[in-house]
Amino acid sequence: MIEARGLSRTFGPLTAVHPLDLTIPRGEVFGLVGPDGAGKTTTLRLLTGLLDSTAGTATIGGLDVARNAAAVRDRIGCMAQKFGLYGDLTVEENMDFYAGLFGVDGPGLAPLKDRLLAMTRMAPFRGRPAAKLSGGMKQKLALMCTLLHKPELLLLDEPTNGVDPVSRRDFWLILEELVHGGMTLLVTTAYLDEAERCHRVGLMHQGRLIRAGTPAELKAATPGDCYEVLTDSPRALRTALLARGDVLSVKPSGASLHVFLKTGTRPPEGDSWRRISPTLEDVFVSVIEQQHG
Repeated sequence: MIEARGLSRTFGPLTAVHPLDLTIPRGEVFGLVGPDGAGKTTTLRLLTGLLDSTAGTATIGGLDVARNAAAVRDRIGCMAQKFGLYGDLTVEENMDFYAGLFGVDGPGLAPLKDRLLAMTRMAPFRGRPAAKLSGGMKQKLALMCTLLHKPELLLLDEPTNGVDPVSRRDFWLILEELVHGGMTLLVTTAYLDEAERCHRVGLMHQGRLIRAGTPAELKAATPGDCYEVLTDSPRALRTALLARGDVLSVKPSGASLHVFLKTGTRPPEGDSWRRISPTLEDVFVSVIEQQHG
């Protein structure tokens, strides 16, 4: 569904996206993960043709993004971080407005709206002004508007940013239902727990795609052994550990520290050490610290 080869973008002296090679097959959920400024949003804009590339190529469903912009737009649904909802229009009026923009009309529109409202559990709120919806409801409305023209590929730019945990879970249940129906998803997120829901994940940092694979593959490929350490002096212990040659990375995690030691290294004595399976957040922090080490 998505094929990028050497895709890059510069803004003057700044390289926002370094040459990117990426293949996403149909029916896959691919999560693009990274901190603010990593190049995630720029990558989405390049893939959708909203931004011209400095070099390289991108195809969507076999169509060159640069040469077939109109045909590509018909196949994709793109939900930006700030979707253009109209607060003075009701839920249904917003849907009707976007249906008009997409050229969706006729007898099939009413049952389509009903299906989307039922899927998102928004039917009781179809007459409520968008300005009076909660954050999670606004995201559901934005998603419904994006789905009105039945896209094959859905691109979501941090769709649950600032949304409460319950609404985040509901949103992902909806996305999983769409994937079961055959849709392909490319999602950017800063939430590593959400990335665990993806079939494959790409770790992006400073405009570079530094790792990609299934969550299990990324964890298995990370060098070292991961431990959880309970201590009364986390800052002092972190400083001491980072000075050791056998410590690959140290990350605060709640009241504990998550530490990667070189494989086979015995943990230091004096604190409570417990071997654990790393999370994707542990993997991302470890990879970044090792690259800058």
